[in-house]
Amino acid sequence: MIVGVPKEIKAYENRVAIIPAGVEALVKTGNRVIVEANAGLGSGIADEAYLRAGAEIAGTNVEVFEKAEMIMKVKEPLPPEYPLFREDQVVFTYFHLAPVPDLTMAMLKTKIVGIAYETIQLDDGSLPLLTPMSEVAGRMSIHVGEYSLQKERGGKGVLLGGVPGVEPGVVVIIGGGVVGTNAAKMALGTGADVYILDVDVNRLRYLDDIFGGRVKTVMSNHYNIERLISCADLVIGAVLVTGAKAPNLITRDMLPKMQEGSVIVDVAVDQGGCVETTHPTYHDDPTFKVDGIVHYCVANMPGAVARTSTFALTNATLPYALKLANLGHEEAMKQDRALRKGLNVYKGKLVCRPVAEAQGMECEPIDFCCAAANF
Repeated sequence: MIVGVPKEIKAYENRVAIIPAGVEALVKTGNRVIVEANAGLGSGIADEAYLRAGAEIAGTNVEVFEKAEMIMKVKEPLPPEYPLFREDQVVFTYFHLAPVPDLTMAMLKTKIVGIAYETIQLDDGSLPLLTPMSEVAGRMSIHVGEYSLQKERGGKGVLLGGVPGVEPGVVVIIGGGVVGTNAAKMALGTGADVYILDVDVNRLRYLDDIFGGRVKTVMSNHYNIERLISCADLVIGAVLVTGAKAPNLITRDMLPKMQEGSVIVDVAVDQGGCVETTHPTYHDDPTFKVDGIVHYCVANMPGAVARTSTFALTNATLPYALKLANLGHEEAMKQDRALRKGLNVYKGKLVCRPVAEAQGMECEPIDFCCAAANF
C-alpha cells in the first residue's frame, strides 16, 4: 500500500503523523511511504531522517494525496484539504466529527473511508489511540491553567501550591478518565487542593485508591458542579463521550457564581466543549474572558509539545497503521474489532452512531465480519 503523510496545516500544529521508526516498519513490510517535505520539522524530525528510513519526500500535500491509498494525519482535515480526497481513499486521523458537520459532509460526498483514532476502542472500553494525547493534554492543563491564573494573563493571581502561611489554590476536575487522572497527578504535584468529579462511583473508588485519599472524589451532578466551581481557582473540563459531542456541564448561568479571574481549561473543546461558553482558540491567543472567567480552549493542546506528542502518538497508531497497510482496510477491520469501531465514514455512508446522533443524520452501520458485506 502507498501511505501518505502530509504536513499538518492547522494553525500552530507541529505534530506529524509518523516518525522514522514507523516509516521503516511500513517499508520493511512492503509498503511505500510518501512524506511531504518538512512535515516533521515542527517535531524536530528532518526530511533526511525519513529518507534514511525508506520514505519518499513529496514537494506538496497535493502530491501526497494524489499518490497515497491511505493518508495518515494528526488533526482533522481542514477545508483546503477537502478537495484532495479521493473515492475509496483511507484517511486515518483524529476526526472529532460530532461538532463538525461540514467535514462529515465532505467525507460523505467524496466517498472516502474515514477511520478515526479517537473511536478505536478495546473491549474494556479504553481508547488506545486517544489515550496518549489525553495524557499529554491532562498534564498540560495544569501548566496552562496555572499560567492563565497569573494576573497579567487575566487571572486572579493565585499560585496553586501557595506558600507557607498561605492556603493553596483549589483545582476542580470534571471527569475522572485519562485526562482527569493526569491532570490530578500534576495538580497534586503543585500542592493544590484537588477535587475530581465523575458519574461512575466505581471510577471514584479507583481514583480514591490510587491517590491514597489525597484527591477529594465527588459524584458528578449539577448541584455538585455548581457548588465546587464557585470556590475553584482552576477548573479542568475533562469530559468525554466516545465519538459524541461533549455535554455542557458548566452553563452560562453558572459563571457569575465563580470567582472573578478564576480559570477554566476546557480540554473537551475538540468535541464541542463541556462548557457552554467554550469556543476553540489557538496557541497564539489561547484565552478569552466571559463574565470575568478566563477560558483556555485550545483544541490541539498537545501540538505545543509536538516532539513528545508525535512520538507518543506513533507508539499508539503504528500497530493499527501496519494492519491497515498490510491487510487492506477491509480485512484489517474483519480481524480487529477495536479497529472496526474506529470507522466513522465508509464510501458515502455515515457509520458512527454518536456522530449521526449529534448531527441529526441517519447511521448506516457496516459489519465487516458479515460475509454479505458488499466490498
